[in-house]
Amino acid sequence: MFKYYLTLGLRNLRRNPVLTLLMVMAIAFGVASSMTTYTVFRAVSGDPIPWKSSKLFFPQIDVWGPTSRRGGTEPADAFTYTDVVALMRDHRAAKQSAVYPVGPTLYPADASKKAQTMSGEAVHNEFFPMLDVPFLYGSGWSKSEDDQRARVVVISKSLNQRVFGGVNSVGREIRLDNTNYRVIGVIGDWDPQPKFYVASIGYVFGSGDDVFIPFTTAIDQKLATSGAFGCSAKLAEPGFAGTLASSCIWISYLVELDSPAAVTAYRDYLNDYAGSQQSSGRFGWAPNNRLRDLREFLSYERIVSSETKLSIMVAISLLIVCMVNTVGLLLAKFLRRSNEIGVRRALGANRFHIAYQFGMESAAIGLAGGALGLILTWIGVNLMDGLLSPQIARLVHIDIPLLLQTLILAIVTTVIAGLYPTWRATHLRPSMQLKQG
Repeated sequence: MFKYYLTLGLRNLRRNPVLTLLMVMAIAFGVASSMTTYTVFRAVSGDPIPWKSSKLFFPQIDVWGPTSRRGGTEPADAFTYTDVVALMRDHRAAKQSAVYPVGPTLYPADASKKAQTMSGEAVHNEFFPMLDVPFLYGSGWSKSEDDQRARVVVISKSLNQRVFGGVNSVGREIRLDNTNYRVIGVIGDWDPQPKFYVASIGYVFGSGDDVFIPFTTAIDQKLATSGAFGCSAKLAEPGFAGTLASSCIWISYLVELDSPAAVTAYRDYLNDYAGSQQSSGRFGWAPNNRLRDLREFLSYERIVSSETKLSIMVAISLLIVCMVNTVGLLLAKFLRRSNEIGVRRALGANRFHIAYQFGMESAAIGLAGGALGLILTWIGVNLMDGLLSPQIARLVHIDIPLLLQTLILAIVTTVIAGLYPTWRATHLRPSMQLKQG
Protein backbone atom coordinates (compact mmCIF):
# COMPACT_ATOMS: atom_id res chain seq x y z
CA MET A 1 0.00 0.00 0.00
CA PHE A 2 2.86 2.37 0.84
CA LYS A 3 4.48 1.97 -2.57
CA TYR A 4 1.14 2.36 -4.35
CA TYR A 5 0.20 5.60 -2.59
CA LEU A 6 3.73 6.99 -2.95
CA THR A 7 3.61 6.35 -6.70
CA LEU A 8 0.11 7.82 -6.91
CA GLY A 9 1.16 10.88 -4.91
CA LEU A 10 4.21 11.56 -7.11
CA ARG A 11 2.08 11.19 -10.24
CA ASN A 12 -0.44 13.71 -8.93
CA LEU A 13 2.34 16.17 -8.06
CA ARG A 14 3.54 16.09 -11.66
CA ARG A 15 0.09 17.10 -12.90
CA ASN A 16 0.63 20.68 -11.76
CA PRO A 17 4.38 21.29 -11.67
CA VAL A 18 4.12 25.05 -11.10
CA LEU A 19 2.00 24.66 -7.96
CA THR A 20 4.22 21.83 -6.74
CA LEU A 21 7.35 23.93 -7.31
CA LEU A 22 5.87 26.84 -5.33
CA MET A 23 5.19 24.57 -2.37
CA VAL A 24 8.64 22.99 -2.52
CA MET A 25 10.29 26.43 -2.63
CA ALA A 26 8.16 27.74 0.24
CA ILE A 27 9.18 24.82 2.45
CA ALA A 28 12.82 24.98 1.32
CA PHE A 29 13.23 28.69 2.07
CA GLY A 30 11.49 28.39 5.43
CA VAL A 31 13.52 25.38 6.50
CA ALA A 32 16.82 26.80 5.19
CA SER A 33 16.40 30.10 7.05
CA SER A 34 15.55 28.27 10.27
CA MET A 35 18.40 25.76 10.04
CA THR A 36 21.00 28.37 9.03
CA THR A 37 20.10 30.48 12.04
CA TYR A 38 19.95 27.39 14.25
CA THR A 39 23.46 26.43 13.13
CA VAL A 40 24.80 29.75 14.43
CA PHE A 41 22.76 29.46 17.62
CA ARG A 42 24.02 25.90 18.20
CA ALA A 43 27.62 27.03 17.76
CA VAL A 44 27.44 29.75 20.42
CA SER A 45 25.11 28.09 22.93
CA GLY A 46 26.27 24.48 23.11
CA ASP A 47 27.27 22.82 26.37
CA PRO A 48 31.09 22.71 26.19
CA ILE A 49 31.37 19.78 28.63
CA PRO A 50 27.95 18.05 28.70
CA TRP A 51 29.06 14.96 30.64
CA LYS A 52 30.14 17.07 33.60
CA SER A 53 28.46 20.46 33.41
CA SER A 54 25.99 19.57 36.18
CA LYS A 55 28.89 19.10 38.61
CA LEU A 56 30.83 22.27 37.75
CA PHE A 57 29.85 25.37 39.70
CA PHE A 58 30.81 29.05 39.70
CA PRO A 59 30.62 30.71 43.14
CA GLN A 60 29.90 34.42 43.44
CA ILE A 61 30.58 36.54 46.52
CA ASP A 62 29.26 40.06 46.99
CA VAL A 63 32.55 41.93 47.41
CA TRP A 64 31.27 45.38 46.42
CA GLY A 65 27.99 45.68 48.27
CA PRO A 66 24.49 46.93 47.40
CA THR A 67 25.55 49.95 45.34
CA SER A 68 27.30 47.83 42.69
CA ARG A 69 24.92 44.91 42.32
CA ARG A 70 23.79 43.96 38.84
CA GLY A 71 20.07 44.45 38.57
CA GLY A 72 20.03 45.59 42.17
CA THR A 73 20.51 42.07 43.57
CA GLU A 74 23.29 40.19 41.76
CA PRO A 75 26.81 40.11 43.25
CA ALA A 76 30.05 40.42 41.30
CA ASP A 77 30.74 37.57 38.89
CA ALA A 78 34.53 37.45 39.42
CA PHE A 79 36.83 37.35 42.43
CA THR A 80 39.43 39.44 44.19
CA TYR A 81 42.82 37.92 44.87
CA THR A 82 42.17 38.05 48.63
CA ASP A 83 39.05 35.89 48.38
CA VAL A 84 40.62 33.43 45.95
CA VAL A 85 43.52 32.78 48.32
CA ALA A 86 41.10 32.18 51.20
CA LEU A 87 38.83 29.82 49.24
CA MET A 88 41.75 27.84 47.84
CA ARG A 89 43.24 27.52 51.31
CA ASP A 90 39.97 26.23 52.84
CA HIS A 91 39.46 23.77 49.95
CA ARG A 92 35.81 22.85 50.58
CA ALA A 93 35.13 21.39 47.12
CA ALA A 94 36.11 18.05 45.58
CA LYS A 95 38.24 19.97 43.09
CA GLN A 96 38.74 23.68 42.59
CA SER A 97 40.82 26.18 40.69
CA ALA A 98 41.21 29.89 40.22
CA VAL A 99 41.76 31.05 36.65
CA TYR A 100 42.87 34.25 35.00
CA PRO A 101 43.99 34.91 31.41
CA VAL A 102 47.63 35.74 30.71
CA GLY A 103 49.43 36.75 27.54
CA PRO A 104 53.14 36.05 27.97
CA THR A 105 55.56 36.50 25.09
CA LEU A 106 57.21 33.37 23.72
CA TYR A 107 60.84 33.83 22.71
CA PRO A 108 61.96 31.06 20.32
CA ALA A 109 65.30 29.35 20.84
CA ASP A 110 66.12 30.33 17.29
CA ALA A 111 66.95 34.03 17.54
CA SER A 112 66.10 34.53 13.86
CA LYS A 113 62.43 33.81 14.57
CA LYS A 114 60.05 36.46 15.86
CA ALA A 115 58.70 36.47 19.39
CA GLN A 116 54.98 35.76 19.71
CA THR A 117 52.34 36.68 22.26
CA MET A 118 50.69 33.55 23.63
CA SER A 119 47.12 33.05 24.75
CA GLY A 120 47.19 31.32 28.11
CA GLU A 121 45.72 30.81 31.55
CA ALA A 122 47.06 30.84 35.08
CA VAL A 123 45.39 27.94 36.91
CA HIS A 124 45.79 25.62 39.88
CA ASN A 125 46.78 21.97 39.55
CA GLU A 126 43.21 20.63 39.92
CA PHE A 127 42.08 22.53 36.83
CA PHE A 128 43.11 19.68 34.52
CA PRO A 129 41.41 16.70 36.23
CA MET A 130 38.38 18.84 37.07
CA LEU A 131 37.77 19.63 33.38
CA ASP A 132 38.88 16.21 32.09
CA VAL A 133 41.64 17.79 30.00
CA PRO A 134 43.27 15.09 27.81
CA PHE A 135 47.05 14.85 27.65
CA LEU A 136 49.09 13.80 24.65
CA TYR A 137 52.32 13.72 26.66
CA GLY A 138 52.99 14.10 30.37
CA SER A 139 50.41 15.54 32.76
CA GLY A 140 49.57 18.58 34.83
CA TRP A 141 51.62 19.67 37.80
CA SER A 142 51.14 18.65 41.43
CA LYS A 143 49.94 20.61 44.45
CA SER A 144 53.48 20.73 45.79
CA GLU A 145 54.57 22.44 42.58
CA ASP A 146 51.72 24.92 43.07
CA ASP A 147 52.99 25.58 46.59
CA GLN A 148 56.59 25.91 45.41
CA ARG A 149 55.66 28.31 42.59
CA ALA A 150 57.40 25.96 40.18
CA ARG A 151 58.45 27.22 36.75
CA VAL A 152 56.52 24.58 34.87
CA VAL A 153 54.12 24.87 31.94
CA VAL A 154 51.52 22.80 30.13
CA ILE A 155 51.39 23.59 26.41
CA SER A 156 48.88 22.90 23.68
CA LYS A 157 49.29 20.33 20.93
CA SER A 158 49.52 23.08 18.31
CA LEU A 159 52.26 24.96 20.21
CA ASN A 160 54.15 21.72 20.70
CA GLN A 161 53.97 21.16 16.95
CA ARG A 162 55.24 24.66 16.16
CA VAL A 163 58.08 24.70 18.68
CA PHE A 164 59.13 21.05 19.00
CA GLY A 165 57.87 19.50 15.78
CA GLY A 166 55.18 17.47 17.54
CA VAL A 167 57.54 15.13 19.45
CA ASN A 168 57.33 14.44 23.17
CA SER A 169 58.63 17.70 24.65
CA VAL A 170 58.18 16.87 28.33
CA GLY A 171 61.29 18.00 30.20
CA ARG A 172 62.32 20.55 27.61
CA GLU A 173 62.10 24.31 28.17
CA ILE A 174 60.42 27.29 26.58
CA ARG A 175 61.04 30.95 27.40
CA LEU A 176 58.03 33.04 28.35
CA ASP A 177 58.78 36.72 28.95
CA ASN A 178 62.03 36.65 30.92
CA THR A 179 61.64 33.22 32.48
CA ASN A 180 62.39 29.67 31.35
CA TYR A 181 59.61 27.15 32.00
CA ARG A 182 59.95 23.38 31.94
CA VAL A 183 57.31 21.64 29.84
CA ILE A 184 55.50 19.20 32.12
CA GLY A 185 52.64 18.22 29.83
CA VAL A 186 51.23 18.56 26.32
CA ILE A 187 47.46 18.78 25.95
CA GLY A 188 45.79 16.68 23.26
CA ASP A 189 42.81 17.77 21.21
CA TRP A 190 40.97 20.07 23.62
CA ASP A 191 39.35 23.34 22.66
CA PRO A 192 36.02 23.84 24.49
CA GLN A 193 33.78 26.47 22.94
CA PRO A 194 32.77 28.63 24.63
CA LYS A 195 35.76 28.83 26.97
CA PHE A 196 33.48 28.59 29.97
CA TYR A 197 36.26 28.76 32.57
CA VAL A 198 36.79 32.46 31.78
CA ALA A 199 33.15 33.30 31.06
CA SER A 200 33.15 36.25 33.46
CA ILE A 201 36.58 37.70 32.71
CA GLY A 202 37.66 36.78 29.18
CA TYR A 203 36.57 36.40 25.59
CA VAL A 204 34.88 33.01 25.44
CA PHE A 205 35.05 32.50 21.67
CA GLY A 206 38.32 32.31 19.86
CA SER A 207 41.42 30.22 19.43
CA GLY A 208 42.37 27.80 22.16
CA ASP A 209 44.90 28.53 24.88
CA ASP A 210 48.53 27.65 24.14
CA VAL A 211 50.04 27.77 27.63
CA PHE A 212 48.89 26.99 31.15
CA ILE A 213 51.10 27.99 34.07
CA PRO A 214 50.60 27.61 37.83
CA PHE A 215 48.48 30.37 39.33
CA THR A 216 50.98 30.87 42.14
CA THR A 217 53.83 31.13 39.64
CA ALA A 218 51.97 33.74 37.62
CA ILE A 219 51.46 35.79 40.78
CA ASP A 220 55.12 35.36 41.73
CA GLN A 221 56.15 36.52 38.24
CA LYS A 222 53.70 39.44 38.46
CA LEU A 223 51.93 38.46 35.26
CA ALA A 224 49.10 40.90 34.68
CA THR A 225 45.72 39.63 33.54
CA SER A 226 44.85 39.90 29.88
CA GLY A 227 41.16 39.60 30.71
CA ALA A 228 38.56 41.85 32.29
CA PHE A 229 39.58 43.96 35.28
CA GLY A 230 37.00 45.75 37.39
CA CYS A 231 37.44 48.03 40.39
CA SER A 232 34.97 49.80 42.63
CA ALA A 233 37.60 52.18 44.02
CA LYS A 234 41.08 53.46 43.25
CA LEU A 235 44.03 51.26 44.17
CA ALA A 236 45.50 52.08 47.56
CA GLU A 237 48.99 51.58 46.16
CA PRO A 238 50.33 51.35 42.61
CA GLY A 239 51.65 48.33 40.78
CA PHE A 240 50.96 44.63 41.03
CA ALA A 241 51.08 44.65 44.82
CA GLY A 242 48.28 47.19 44.85
CA THR A 243 46.22 44.96 42.58
CA LEU A 244 46.63 41.97 44.90
CA ALA A 245 45.59 43.99 47.96
CA SER A 246 42.67 45.74 46.25
CA SER A 247 38.96 44.96 45.97
CA CYS A 248 39.29 44.70 42.19
CA ILE A 249 37.79 41.62 40.56
CA TRP A 250 39.79 39.89 37.82
CA ILE A 251 39.90 36.18 38.67
CA SER A 252 37.47 33.42 37.72
CA TYR A 253 36.84 30.61 40.17
CA LEU A 254 35.17 27.25 39.62
CA VAL A 255 34.61 24.16 41.71
CA GLU A 256 33.51 20.57 41.24
CA LEU A 257 30.70 19.39 43.53
CA ASP A 258 29.68 15.75 43.14
CA SER A 259 26.31 15.61 44.89
CA PRO A 260 23.36 17.76 45.98
CA ALA A 261 24.62 17.46 49.56
CA ALA A 262 28.00 18.81 48.50
CA VAL A 263 26.29 21.73 46.76
CA THR A 264 24.32 22.55 49.90
CA ALA A 265 27.43 22.29 52.06
CA TYR A 266 29.42 24.55 49.77
CA ARG A 267 26.62 27.12 49.65
CA ASP A 268 26.62 27.14 53.46
CA TYR A 269 30.39 27.55 53.43
CA LEU A 270 30.13 30.61 51.14
CA ASN A 271 27.58 32.17 53.49
CA ASP A 272 29.80 31.47 56.49
CA TYR A 273 32.81 32.94 54.70
CA ALA A 274 30.94 36.10 53.69
CA GLY A 275 29.60 36.33 57.23
CA SER A 276 33.11 36.18 58.64
CA GLN A 277 34.16 39.01 56.30
CA GLN A 278 31.21 41.05 57.55
CA SER A 279 32.15 40.35 61.18
CA SER A 280 35.74 41.39 60.54
CA GLY A 281 34.56 44.72 59.08
CA ARG A 282 35.73 44.03 55.54
CA PHE A 283 32.15 43.78 54.26
CA GLY A 284 29.56 46.25 55.48
CA TRP A 285 26.57 44.21 54.27
CA ALA A 286 24.93 40.85 54.83
CA PRO A 287 26.07 37.83 52.78
CA ASN A 288 24.68 37.87 49.25
CA ASN A 289 26.21 34.91 47.43
CA ARG A 290 25.35 32.78 44.42
CA LEU A 291 26.35 29.27 43.35
CA ARG A 292 25.37 28.50 39.76
CA ASP A 293 26.18 25.40 37.77
CA LEU A 294 27.89 25.74 34.40
CA ARG A 295 24.81 26.07 32.19
CA GLU A 296 23.15 28.50 34.61
CA PHE A 297 26.30 30.59 34.77
CA LEU A 298 26.67 30.76 30.98
CA SER A 299 23.04 31.88 30.77
CA TYR A 300 23.64 34.46 33.51
CA GLU A 301 26.68 35.79 31.62
CA ARG A 302 24.54 36.07 28.47
CA ILE A 303 27.02 34.19 26.35
CA VAL A 304 24.32 33.87 23.69
CA SER A 305 23.58 37.43 22.59
CA SER A 306 20.04 38.79 22.45
CA GLU A 307 20.53 39.39 18.71
CA THR A 308 21.14 35.67 18.14
CA LYS A 309 18.04 34.74 20.12
CA LEU A 310 16.02 37.32 18.18
CA SER A 311 17.25 35.92 14.87
CA ILE A 312 16.04 32.46 15.92
CA MET A 313 12.58 33.90 16.61
CA VAL A 314 12.54 35.68 13.24
CA ALA A 315 13.57 32.49 11.45
CA ILE A 316 10.86 30.47 13.20
CA SER A 317 8.30 33.15 12.29
CA LEU A 318 9.40 32.91 8.65
CA LEU A 319 9.00 29.14 8.79
CA ILE A 320 5.46 29.57 10.14
CA VAL A 321 4.64 31.99 7.32
CA CYS A 322 5.94 29.45 4.81
CA MET A 323 3.81 26.77 6.47
CA VAL A 324 0.70 28.95 6.21
CA ASN A 325 1.40 29.54 2.53
CA THR A 326 1.86 25.81 2.03
CA VAL A 327 -1.46 25.14 3.77
CA GLY A 328 -3.20 27.45 1.31
CA LEU A 329 -1.48 25.89 -1.70
CA LEU A 330 -2.22 22.34 -0.55
CA LEU A 331 -5.81 23.24 0.18
CA ALA A 332 -6.24 24.65 -3.32
CA LYS A 333 -4.53 21.62 -4.84
CA PHE A 334 -6.55 19.02 -2.93
CA LEU A 335 -9.95 20.68 -3.33
CA ARG A 336 -9.44 21.03 -7.07
CA ARG A 337 -9.49 17.25 -7.16
CA SER A 338 -12.88 16.95 -5.49
CA ASN A 339 -14.30 15.01 -8.45
CA GLU A 340 -11.48 12.48 -8.22
CA ILE A 341 -12.12 12.14 -4.49
CA GLY A 342 -15.84 11.56 -5.11
CA VAL A 343 -15.15 8.82 -7.66
CA ARG A 344 -12.68 7.06 -5.36
CA ARG A 345 -15.11 7.22 -2.45
CA ALA A 346 -17.88 5.82 -4.66
CA LEU A 347 -15.60 2.94 -5.70
CA GLY A 348 -15.04 1.99 -2.05
CA ALA A 349 -12.13 4.07 -0.79
CA ASN A 350 -12.74 5.23 2.78
CA ARG A 351 -11.51 8.40 4.45
CA PHE A 352 -8.35 6.68 5.68
CA HIS A 353 -7.33 5.82 2.14
CA ILE A 354 -7.90 9.40 0.98
CA ALA A 355 -5.93 10.74 3.96
CA TYR A 356 -3.13 8.23 3.30
CA GLN A 357 -2.85 9.33 -0.33
CA PHE A 358 -2.77 13.05 0.44
CA GLY A 359 -0.43 12.49 3.40
CA MET A 360 2.03 10.78 1.07
CA GLU A 361 1.79 13.71 -1.33
CA SER A 362 2.55 16.12 1.53
CA ALA A 363 5.51 14.01 2.64
CA ALA A 364 6.84 13.91 -0.95
CA ILE A 365 6.64 17.70 -1.14
CA GLY A 366 8.43 17.89 2.22
CA LEU A 367 11.17 15.54 1.03
CA ALA A 368 11.73 17.64 -2.11
CA GLY A 369 11.63 20.82 -0.04
CA GLY A 370 14.13 19.29 2.37
CA ALA A 371 16.51 18.39 -0.45
CA LEU A 372 16.37 21.95 -1.78
CA GLY A 373 16.55 23.24 1.79
CA LEU A 374 19.83 21.36 2.30
CA ILE A 375 21.37 23.20 -0.61
CA LEU A 376 20.06 26.56 0.59
CA THR A 377 21.23 25.81 4.15
CA TRP A 378 24.73 25.03 2.87
CA ILE A 379 24.73 28.33 0.96
CA GLY A 380 23.44 30.20 4.02
CA VAL A 381 26.05 28.73 6.36
CA ASN A 382 28.85 29.62 3.95
CA LEU A 383 27.50 33.17 3.65
CA MET A 384 27.59 33.40 7.46
CA ASP A 385 31.38 32.98 7.36
CA GLY A 386 31.65 36.45 5.89
CA LEU A 387 29.15 38.03 8.29
CA LEU A 388 30.30 36.63 11.62
CA SER A 389 33.51 37.31 13.51
CA PRO A 390 36.27 34.82 12.63
CA GLN A 391 36.18 33.35 16.16
CA ILE A 392 32.50 32.41 15.87
CA ALA A 393 32.54 31.65 12.14
CA ARG A 394 34.96 28.77 12.69
CA LEU A 395 32.43 27.12 15.01
CA VAL A 396 29.60 27.26 12.46
CA HIS A 397 29.58 24.12 10.36
CA ILE A 398 27.28 21.57 8.74
CA ASP A 399 27.38 17.97 9.96
CA ILE A 400 25.37 14.78 9.49
CA PRO A 401 22.96 15.46 12.40
CA LEU A 402 22.19 18.90 10.94
CA LEU A 403 21.46 17.38 7.52
CA LEU A 404 19.10 14.83 9.05
CA GLN A 405 17.41 17.51 11.15
CA THR A 406 16.86 19.63 8.03
CA LEU A 407 15.21 16.76 6.14
CA ILE A 408 13.07 15.75 9.11
CA LEU A 409 12.00 19.35 9.75
CA ALA A 410 10.98 19.78 6.10
CA ILE A 411 8.93 16.56 6.02
CA VAL A 412 7.29 17.13 9.41
CA THR A 413 6.52 20.76 8.57
CA THR A 414 4.85 19.82 5.28
CA VAL A 415 2.88 16.94 6.79
CA ILE A 416 1.62 19.27 9.53
CA ALA A 417 0.76 21.88 6.90
CA GLY A 418 -1.18 19.22 5.03
CA LEU A 419 -3.33 18.14 7.97
CA TYR A 420 -6.09 20.69 7.47
CA PRO A 421 -6.25 20.36 3.65
CA THR A 422 -6.33 16.56 4.06
CA TRP A 423 -9.09 16.81 6.66
CA ARG A 424 -11.12 18.99 4.32
CA ALA A 425 -10.59 16.56 1.45
CA THR A 426 -11.68 13.54 3.48
CA HIS A 427 -14.90 15.29 4.53
CA LEU A 428 -16.11 16.12 1.05
CA ARG A 429 -19.48 14.51 0.32
CA PRO A 430 -18.98 12.11 -2.61
CA SER A 431 -22.62 12.34 -3.72
CA MET A 432 -22.39 16.09 -4.19
CA GLN A 433 -19.15 15.78 -6.16
CA LEU A 434 -20.56 13.07 -8.44
CA LYS A 435 -23.64 15.18 -9.19
CA GLN A 436 -21.47 18.21 -10.00
CA GLY A 437 -19.12 16.10 -12.10
